[in-house]
Amino acid sequence: MANAVVSQSGGPTGVINASLVGVIEEAAKHKEIDRLYGGVHAVAGIVKEHFIDLKKLSLETLEKVAGSPSSALGSSRDKPDAAYCEKILNVFRKRDIRYFYYIGGNDSANTCYIVNNMAEKAGYDLRAFHVPKTVDNDLLVTDHCPGFGTAGKFVACALMGDDLDNRALPGIKIDVIMGRHAGFLTGAAALAKQRDDDGPHLIYIPERPVSMEKFLADVDAVYKKLGRCVIAVSEGMMADGHTTWAEKLVENAERDSHGNVQLSGTGALADFLAGQIKGKLKIKRIRADTFGYLQRSFAGLQSETDVVEARQCGRLAVQYSMKEDNGSVAMKRTGNGVNYGIEYFRTDLANVAEKTKSVPDEYINADGNGMTDAFIEYALPLVGELPATEYLGGYPTL
Repeated sequence: MANAVVSQSGGPTGVINASLVGVIEEAAKHKEIDRLYGGVHAVAGIVKEHFIDLKKLSLETLEKVAGSPSSALGSSRDKPDAAYCEKILNVFRKRDIRYFYYIGGNDSANTCYIVNNMAEKAGYDLRAFHVPKTVDNDLLVTDHCPGFGTAGKFVACALMGDDLDNRALPGIKIDVIMGRHAGFLTGAAALAKQRDDDGPHLIYIPERPVSMEKFLADVDAVYKKLGRCVIAVSEGMMADGHTTWAEKLVENAERDSHGNVQLSGTGALADFLAGQIKGKLKIKRIRADTFGYLQRSFAGLQSETDVVEARQCGRLAVQYSMKEDNGSVAMKRTGNGVNYGIEYFRTDLANVAEKTKSVPDEYINADGNGMTDAFIEYALPLVGELPATEYLGGYPTL
């Protein structure tokens, strides 16, 4: 019998707590695990030994946690190097922690990988398991990531409302959505379309660079046809394949702990694009929003599919750790539409650590400004049922 620790890292999501609860409820079933520590604020808290006893939580509390967005244990953007991971391992030795469950993205998988390798070289028996989460949906191996479906549902619902608003008061509307390198979440805006002339009319993701000339030409064409235009833009919208438009706008850009230019906390890209349209196309009514952090931690809008899968990923991480040395929980799709289903499996940490995937070519339209039916088929089961809307302005008047 030994102890275990679970923690949450990186950007929160709407279902990361469901994964946490999955770990907690499964760990309680295994006699191999004595105490289950909750690492507060991820690795930053683990090295400081900021722990809570997760086995003392009531079932009522756990269910509330599972339904709550954001990271119940807090999070951290620290990206541990070898020296940092050595400190983590020292804490594990001190507390006889033999099971490490880390819920996060590819950097979290890499932390598990480094710590697991260090433990192996030191002759310390440690089982390190990564539980996938990210609204970006950019982890390799797995068909999709817990967190994406719920964030995608928020984006789709937001664009539905924005399109109706834009119909009522026509003009140009720009929505900037999370996605530095992968455009899955911005692509989810396409799920908002119910009628042929519904927005978003244009969608731009990082996988397809777009010049300002083409962007303006696309907007102009839609506006001349419909008298309005709703645009979904990824925060990582690329100018030339190497530089984002956001990076072009700022000389002394704020960078995070990973060296990335800060994209989500600023409305600079939205304001810039709005200014270009107003100045070059002379369109008067232009509005722009940056969704920012709302899309990843919006209460009361969980995708049912997403929350079930997230919780099961947490459970399986514990189950796999009873037999394997390390791993990441992954999913394989077995069907779509009404036949949607998945199979879970374990993959080595090395297959996921520090690697990312992009939106496949078959999901992006030929013009690079929208998503295909294949993407809709892929994303809709993950987002789940969406509200139906109606607009009366197109009906004949008496």
